Amino acid sequence: MTTYLDCWTQAATALFAQALAGEPVLAETPLRPVTGRTLAFTAKVAGEVEGPFSVILDAAVLETPLVGEGMDQQAGWGEILREVAAAAAGDLLARTGIHCRVERFEQCEAGCLPAHAFELRAGARAFALWVCNQVQAPRPVEAAQPPPLGPGIELLLDVELEASLRFGCREMPLGQILDLGPGDVVQLDRHVSDPVDLIVGDKIVARGEVVLVNGNFGLKVTEVAAPRKRLESIRCLF
Repeated sequence: MTTYLDCWTQAATALFAQALAGEPVLAETPLRPVTGRTLAFTAKVAGEVEGPFSVILDAAVLETPLVGEGMDQQAGWGEILREVAAAAAGDLLARTGIHCRVERFEQCEAGCLPAHAFELRAGARAFALWVCNQVQAPRPVEAAQPPPLGPGIELLLDVELEASLRFGCREMPLGQILDLGPGDVVQLDRHVSDPVDLIVGDKIVARGEVVLVNGNFGLKVTEVAAPRKRLESIRCLF
């Protein structure tokens, strides 16, 4: 099965060749201990697979202007590795349908135990690169059986209710609302990567990701309220 590491390796090979000087080539090598001065970065991956993914570089790579003459080499490597981590998440979705994202990316200490080693060749020089991959599917949590909903509730199970998606909201003065016209943009209080709400009545009954289903918008549910909380959404409808 294709893993985040597989996608990272492919993305790193392609992006290094595009962004670095010296026609670099990345190749996996037998694992060897981390030695000498190093430079390390960690991507915190979250989603259907999650965990830290760390890259450790031989610090000698900073002595060669691979990210461009006159550039801050350390900052440049950080940006390139951030792009590689994000590209790997996108490639994993395209190849397997597994959703994940880089929640945080930062420079760190090289304290993890590498599981994979690579060699980056650029011109006449070669640099060691190590990877610590802890990105994996979270352990499934055994769902507890919900308590019974009470006698007679079965009589309501076929009642049809209107459900709607809420992408976000914003408070606006009445004057701004009256001034709205075609082409105006209203910024909501929610980032594009945040989950959207499924609303029944005036209650949030679930949250999830917007998807396309046969050309229509749909909701891929990622979290739901407890059954009794969901029942509260119908009080105002009767």
